[in-house]
Amino acid sequence: MEGLFSKLLVTSLLILLAIGSNKSSSLVAMANPTSTEFIRTSCRSTTYPRLCFSSLSIHANLIRTSPRILASTALYVALSSVNSTSSAMVKLSKSPGMSHRVIGAMKDCVEELGDSVEELQRSIGEMSKLRSSNFQLFMSDIQTWVSAALTDENTCTDGFAGNAMNGKVKTIVRGKIVTVAQLTSNSLALINQYASRHG
Repeated sequence: MEGLFSKLLVTSLLILLAIGSNKSSSLVAMANPTSTEFIRTSCRSTTYPRLCFSSLSIHANLIRTSPRILASTALYVALSSVNSTSSAMVKLSKSPGMSHRVIGAMKDCVEELGDSVEELQRSIGEMSKLRSSNFQLFMSDIQTWVSAALTDENTCTDGFAGNAMNGKVKTIVRGKIVTVAQLTSNSLALINQYASRHG
């Protein structure tokens, strides 16, 4: 039952994010300048502030000035990116002319991304249950899972190391995974920021 609730929660927010991204320019234009500035300032603590701001400012009306909603939204954005990247990897692995080594690396990558999806979903589920009474325990779990998701994403590129790998495939994979890893890294930074504010 809890798993079903978690899936419904994830699906609902992904739909909201999809709707929001279709109206991205109008949402940013209509967003309260205080919300937009809050996101910009919060993103300065991340490793990839530009990506952080561009991926989250379109949700300014949802985020407002809430560190908790900001961190949760960053998790959803990372999860959405991992899901779409995983689907792209599956399609790419079925392209004609792929060597066995490339196909093997692609399958390993998709498996790593699957683990990342699970860890981000667990983190999102825990974020929705955070209370003052359980904050430290749940936050510690969230930080651990998001860190693990980031490790999985970075591991994905390991199979594409070396000169024996097709240059074009390597470039495509690295480009997609780098973006996913950067979004996850940003979400971890915002979670850590939220945790330190709460403490």
